[in-house]
Amino acid sequence: MPLPVLIAVPHAGRVYPSETLAEMRDADLSQLRLEDRHVDLLGVEIAKATGTGLMVAHAPRAMLDLNRSHDDVDWEMVDGAGRRLSKPQPVLTGTNRRARSGLGLVPRRLPGFGEIWRSKLPREELDRRIDRIHRPYHEYLGRELERIRNAWGAALLIDLHSMPPLRKQHGQNEPPRIVLGDRFGSSCDGSLISRAVGYLKQHACPVAHNRPYSGGYVLDRHASPRRGLHAMQVEVCRAAYLDDRLAEPSDRLRGLAQMLAGMVRELGAETARLGAAGQMAQAAE
Repeated sequence: MPLPVLIAVPHAGRVYPSETLAEMRDADLSQLRLEDRHVDLLGVEIAKATGTGLMVAHAPRAMLDLNRSHDDVDWEMVDGAGRRLSKPQPVLTGTNRRARSGLGLVPRRLPGFGEIWRSKLPREELDRRIDRIHRPYHEYLGRELERIRNAWGAALLIDLHSMPPLRKQHGQNEPPRIVLGDRFGSSCDGSLISRAVGYLKQHACPVAHNRPYSGGYVLDRHASPRRGLHAMQVEVCRAAYLDDRLAEPSDRLRGLAQMLAGMVRELGAETARLGAAGQMAQAAE
């Protein structure tokens, strides 16, 4: 691997079981609103240009959101017991703000639309999705990052997402096309964010940092800068690479991917520098 970087795409899955589609009140709308539409194609182009690793989830976010904790469940949408009694892991502990808003581990409702599903989700099906989708994804992701860190001294996870077009905020000349998230400084070394922001500004790409997206469960679980494991969420405006309906790829996708590939190369070089510095520090101790 030429760079100590792994790109992961958790929200672009488009493999819908027929029974899942049948349970949706409006399948087309739900897919369009929930998917990070075709951002995996952007990830493929970046990985080809840079040689980085790429991990794409094919299970759709409608079935299970990989950027949520396994216990971030809205139990009102589940038919069955609210706690798994037969296995010690995962321990399901309750409901947080995301689940209550309708966007927990399994999304329940969409703003301006309402309930996504025709009926409740059987508890057995929830357990199956956790065991066969959520757990394997995060276990593999963790192993890959540790493998890269062991080889280079440091590893960088780029958690790649897409976002609806943002509105221009006070003091901005135009709305951001990229939002970089580092959990307000806790998920990666500050030099990585500084380098990414500087690169995007040099390429006249409007960028924001942590607002309105700072990252989620993926960064919380896998980032540990003290152990050489860095993670950054990258949100890309869908209007920058999709058509006017924000539904299908446009001819802008390739150019955007080339620009982002340059950013990934710079971040890879900075991650390698951090890894080498850490190894030298350990050798001197």
